Amino acid sequence: MALAPRLDLRQSQSLVMTPQLQQAIKLLALSSMEIEAFIAEEVERNPVLETGGSDGPVETPPDDFQAPPSTESGDRGSDEILSGNDNAASEALDVDFGAETFHHDGASDSVGGTDGMLGLSGSGISSGFDGEGPDFDSFAAHDISLRDHLMTQAGISLSGYMLFLVQQIIEQIEPTGYVGEDLLAMAHRLGVPMAEMEAALTEVQRFDPTGVGARNLSECLALQAKEANRYDPCMAKLINNLDLVAKGAFDQLKRMCRVDDEDLRDMMIELRSYDPKPGCRFEREDSVAITPDIFITARGNGWAIELNSANLPRLLINRSYVAELGQDKTTKAWLSDCMADANWLIKAMDQRQRTIVKVATELVKQQDGFFRGGVAHLRPLTLRQVADAIEMHESTVSRVTSNKYLHCDRGLFDLKYFFSSGVQSADGDGASAEAVKSHIKTLIDGEGAKILSDDTLVDLLNAKGFDIARRTVAKYREAMGIGSSVQRRRQKKMGR
Repeated sequence: MALAPRLDLRQSQSLVMTPQLQQAIKLLALSSMEIEAFIAEEVERNPVLETGGSDGPVETPPDDFQAPPSTESGDRGSDEILSGNDNAASEALDVDFGAETFHHDGASDSVGGTDGMLGLSGSGISSGFDGEGPDFDSFAAHDISLRDHLMTQAGISLSGYMLFLVQQIIEQIEPTGYVGEDLLAMAHRLGVPMAEMEAALTEVQRFDPTGVGARNLSECLALQAKEANRYDPCMAKLINNLDLVAKGAFDQLKRMCRVDDEDLRDMMIELRSYDPKPGCRFEREDSVAITPDIFITARGNGWAIELNSANLPRLLINRSYVAELGQDKTTKAWLSDCMADANWLIKAMDQRQRTIVKVATELVKQQDGFFRGGVAHLRPLTLRQVADAIEMHESTVSRVTSNKYLHCDRGLFDLKYFFSSGVQSADGDGASAEAVKSHIKTLIDGEGAKILSDDTLVDLLNAKGFDIARRTVAKYREAMGIGSSVQRRRQKKMGR
């Protein structure tokens, strides 16, 4: 067969991902704060776009609404897709954006109630807040760092050569408060006698917080015991044998320290009151206020699902601005592009809100037991189950539930919290891992003087209808930060 150039015609169907359509898909995964920042940028960039206070109610279809048959979006542009009906828009946005080949699996994106139990509050989607309050975070003072705190104390109390050595040591102090470099190596590096470096370290160890500048845990605790005037020979023996404390060798410690049970218990309580990482209090991260995206409230025998639009101002198009400037041909063409971008953003935001409500509605339906009875009734749930129920792609559900929070009578929860693996239960429906953890914690909290082993916990959980293995109990217990039966027995013996 001869090799020669030729032309072939091939026919195929594909979804063209224009930049606007890609941006609309990415909007689903943004948090409320990121959406607010994005809208602010768009309003600043687009002169025909402006905000008009809180979002008004979104009209929802009636209960007997039937979605029209889905059609292939083909190679339509994003403007045409988003300007069409809600069903076509949801088809375009409901794609696996991370895959090489984009495909969709139908829509049915109405926001009507799924049954008599679930529904939207009022006539549509509304907000639980009005207006914007003051930004109290702006009044909060920034925390000083550990290094600056120590440098300030050094500058006040020292000067000259000793100040230089102390500053060199402060530069090597880790965020936990310990000296990160060996003192002898530091002395060789600076070319000073070891005695002078030790004198400088002693000065650092006098600074606040107590225990800073220590080279190990024993020295850190000893500094705090000296500050509390509790560093007697018995306490010194206890601090120098922390390995025996960790093993729970209390009989051996009593012989070494020459104390009785009551004195050893008092010494252990005193030891636990010390801070093993005194520098960490200066390394706190700024607290971030979380604003819920969805409100769930009980209404009759069902639930009211509301979107919090306090952070999502209503988007409007300034048509008077367009009418005043749209005279010549060049300006008119530019304003036409601005109008198209503004219309796209408004429709994309509306579709985003409807998709969030749709996923939240299915979540409430699937986890009705949690909202009524608490975490013990949380069911195992996967993204695929929700995606199949609402006829959307699994990746779309994943985006919608990312960085979104739900507020109900039981508190504030990340939407991802409601998705977890499960174990077999007697009723055949299975139980969520969070529900099993809740039962384990309840049993351990009420164990009293008789410490429950993992085998005993397995038997008690099996009696409650959970088919669970011992290694699974141990894994869940460790994930909650609960020690083993041996560790809990030692803690109870030490009076904790």
